[in-house]
Amino acid sequence: MSGVVLKGALVKFTPTSMPVPVPDVIIFQYNPETMTHTWTHPEPAPPSATATGAAEGSNPLAVKGVPGETFSFTIAMDANDQIADGTPPTQALAQQTGIYSRLAALEMLLYPASAGQSGLLGTVSSAISSALSGQASSDTSTVPVSVIPVTLFIWGPGRIVPVRVTGLTITEKLYDPALNPTHAEAQLALRVLTPAELNSAREGNDVLGQLATIAYNYTLSLRQKLAIANLSNAAESIIGMIPH
Repeated sequence: MSGVVLKGALVKFTPTSMPVPVPDVIIFQYNPETMTHTWTHPEPAPPSATATGAAEGSNPLAVKGVPGETFSFTIAMDANDQIADGTPPTQALAQQTGIYSRLAALEMLLYPASAGQSGLLGTVSSAISSALSGQASSDTSTVPVSVIPVTLFIWGPGRIVPVRVTGLTITEKLYDPALNPTHAEAQLALRVLTPAELNSAREGNDVLGQLATIAYNYTLSLRQKLAIANLSNAAESIIGMIPH
């Protein structure tokens, strides 16, 4: 493992009719130099009701749910390095489209998808089918519910969390003669899904919901173990502060 530099990644799982969803892996060409990891306090617990139905004063320290957790960072992409160091298929794609394919993959993280269909392709095919059958576009009774694809943010073996992409800002800096972007920076904002949202995901799709829940519980369990390990360091520090 010495000398090996792991790369961050986003893995999108789109609902399909297949038993096992096919992942779309977006590996960062360069790891971001900095990352902002933000936590927000859980919501206060609502006042509890008395036997008469009137609300009584609740514990001001009581909360419901878990803390909010977000990540934000910027990743850079460059087609020239991909052409110089990539595999033949990767080099060919970069020569033809620059980094547009990778930008498109990031953009599709924000598009909802219907169960059994994939993103824009499924949306377009549904619209065509409705038009050919004579159905009015305002008839939504047969339109399946659209959901944001389940996305895992992977930052090393110790941090794998289910997220929703809440913000994406792309700054294109260089272009090839066909105006394909060849260098760009993408600012990403990610929000970690809550246990309540994961429960809804399990109800909507067993495979994707279970996968997201496993990732969430794995990272939470590791965080708890690391916090416990830190107790030994804290105990040693406290002992050193006690006068002998």
